[in-house]
Amino acid sequence: MDCISPKEAALKVKRWTKDTIAAGRRHTVGLKSDGTVTAVGDNKAGQCDVNSWRDIVAVAAGNVHMATNTGNAHTIGLKSDGTVVAVGRNKEGQCDVSGWRGIVAIAAGSKHTIGLKANGTVVAVGWDKHDQCDVSDWCGIVAVAAGCAHTLGLKSDATVVAVGDNEYGQCDVSGWRGIQLPGN
Repeated sequence: MDCISPKEAALKVKRWTKDTIAAGRRHTVGLKSDGTVTAVGDNKAGQCDVNSWRDIVAVAAGNVHMATNTGNAHTIGLKSDGTVVAVGRNKEGQCDVSGWRGIVAIAAGSKHTIGLKANGTVVAVGWDKHDQCDVSDWCGIVAVAAGCAHTLGLKSDATVVAVGDNEYGQCDVSGWRGIQLPGN
């Protein structure tokens, strides 16, 4: 499903900011200027095993919020060719991104991973207890974010969509208008 023309998508991609640092519950990730990645901290689940990564343009780190277990997490890297790599905890499938193509932005929740495609659609893998991965019908998205168990998408019309756990009203964004777009 293409929501915007390839030419329009290419122009928007150039404006999108890329995340160069990320913090998990007990690990920290940094994107170096040469496209390699470094990580420090708890590596219990292999979330710091990024030494072989090359051609990375953005990083994200998931974490287990409010958990009594220690530091189980995952790390996501967006490559310059639009593919995605992941390491770390994968018990819920949050690292199953090897088939992703055409990705321009990434986000990591505690146990789920989000990818924004160049055509404005969104893909998601991982834990879906609260339907936080229910993004297949999203279109016209220009930025994504992931919470512990919810997912947000900023639309090109400056509105926001949300799915997932809404116990505290964290998905009550349907009335939001005029949210700043990336690159503006």
